[in-house]
Amino acid sequence: MIGKRLKHAQRYQEILRGFLRNGFGYIIKDLGLSEALALSLRKSQQPSDISQRSLGERLRNLFQELGTTFIKLGQIASTRRDLLPENIIRELEQLQNQVPPFSSSEVHDIIEKELGANVETIFSEFQEQPVASASIAQVHMARLHSGKKVAVKIQRPKIQKAIETDLEILHDLARLMDSKFAWAKTYHLLDMVEEFSRKLMLELDFSNEGRNTEKVANQFLKSQTVKIPKIYWNYSTKKILTMDYIDGIKIDDLEKLKEMGYDRKKIAENFAECMFQQIFAGGFFHGDPHPGNVVVTPGGMIGLIDFGLIGRLSTEMRYQFITLILAMKKGKTDAMINSLLKMGLFSEEVDHTLLQFDVEKLRDKYYDRPLSEFHMGEAINELLRIALRHHIQLPAEFTVLGKTLMTLEGIICFLDPDFNMMKFAEPYAEKTMKAYYHPKRIAENTFQQIKEYSEIFSEFPKTLQNVTDMAKKGKLRFEISAAELHTALKKLNQISNKLSFAIVLLSFSIVCTGLIIGSSIVRQSTLIWELPIIEIGAVIASLMFLWLLMGIFRSGRF
Repeated sequence: MIGKRLKHAQRYQEILRGFLRNGFGYIIKDLGLSEALALSLRKSQQPSDISQRSLGERLRNLFQELGTTFIKLGQIASTRRDLLPENIIRELEQLQNQVPPFSSSEVHDIIEKELGANVETIFSEFQEQPVASASIAQVHMARLHSGKKVAVKIQRPKIQKAIETDLEILHDLARLMDSKFAWAKTYHLLDMVEEFSRKLMLELDFSNEGRNTEKVANQFLKSQTVKIPKIYWNYSTKKILTMDYIDGIKIDDLEKLKEMGYDRKKIAENFAECMFQQIFAGGFFHGDPHPGNVVVTPGGMIGLIDFGLIGRLSTEMRYQFITLILAMKKGKTDAMINSLLKMGLFSEEVDHTLLQFDVEKLRDKYYDRPLSEFHMGEAINELLRIALRHHIQLPAEFTVLGKTLMTLEGIICFLDPDFNMMKFAEPYAEKTMKAYYHPKRIAENTFQQIKEYSEIFSEFPKTLQNVTDMAKKGKLRFEISAAELHTALKKLNQISNKLSFAIVLLSFSIVCTGLIIGSSIVRQSTLIWELPIIEIGAVIASLMFLWLLMGIFRSGRF
């Protein structure tokens, strides 16, 4: 750590000075970093009104002052309603990363270095003035020699090195805070910084955004209502991304939409269909569909741009999400808690009584309400706040889903206040549930479980021998509470029941197959074959199979 502080001494001074100016000097002192500050900085005065500013406002000002890396940190943190209180989230959502564009000479240098030719050789037209400029990149309009109009996204020079320096310092500070402050552990500060670092480094590689764009585009190959830009890989690298330029009207520009004669209700429906297709059917969706990234193109098609932030939902997560929403709508508290716990990581210290109380309050808010009054995004974000309160760490993708649905609902409500999101989502939810219970998926899961259990049992003799050796050497210790023992036994019971289910299912299939084959091969006119052996055997096997299943399911430990 000391080596990093010496290596990045100047940047450390800038960051610590930002902490001082925004009322976080006590953190510097408690971390033991006061000596790292220059003497002149230790005497720095805070603004006179600093005590009147909220924690969220001071954090936003700090991140804004410290530049690109910290602005991105705040923007990503603003999606984590399971980790941060709502008042801080609201402030961080206001972070802006609009910065002055870099020079056209630098633009030409980057293009020539990355693409191996000058601008005039690659493009028939190239606009020197960018159409957008942000902290990581800026976008220029251009035209290929084929006549195709394109948008060229160019990474800001030297930004990667600056970000890597900041990330090293952030990891250093997060580790220090995690070791000294209880709140840092509560809010999983180190985990947040590590997650943020991964996402930011991925964002710096524009080829990732290109692949994300193509993956979403593949969901709409035959669509007449959605337009996704094509990526031109011959003119793209890690620092340059060339794609179709999608011209259109911002989806929240009601005056222009009216002027062009577009039906706002139809646009709202197309946008909802576009997002639900990604979320429920594909499980891979645009994670930041704010009005700046969504346009209405000629013909009323929905155009999506900027796939830097993507959400991913497995089949299991989609199923749990739908189960959670349905349980909330039907007022089933136990089902809500079960889905919440299945999706998240939680410690043994979770107070299930208090958790149930909070979930019941949320249930009462939405139970039996008309579909038109049920807002999925709002419901998810309230669940995230409950998860935060009870230290249940939900997957980051679930928080991206919450933010995406909130943004989607906000835009659609703006376009068509009477639009019923919940009712519109029902067919997509039904398809997801059918896919989850499809025999093929169940068979694949059963086979995978049998494979996993067989590996466990094959390793069991070796594991037992290791345990025995440790016991002989007096190195084996047991530290288990009654609650932990109960949990372990319950889990073991579940495993054995699932294994029994898989074995009986396989045996039942073999018996039935054998009976059918036997009936077709052996057809002698003897007394035994005059009896309905096949039918009797099938009935007995079926009854035994159902009896075992009922026993397993009644135990509630499947």
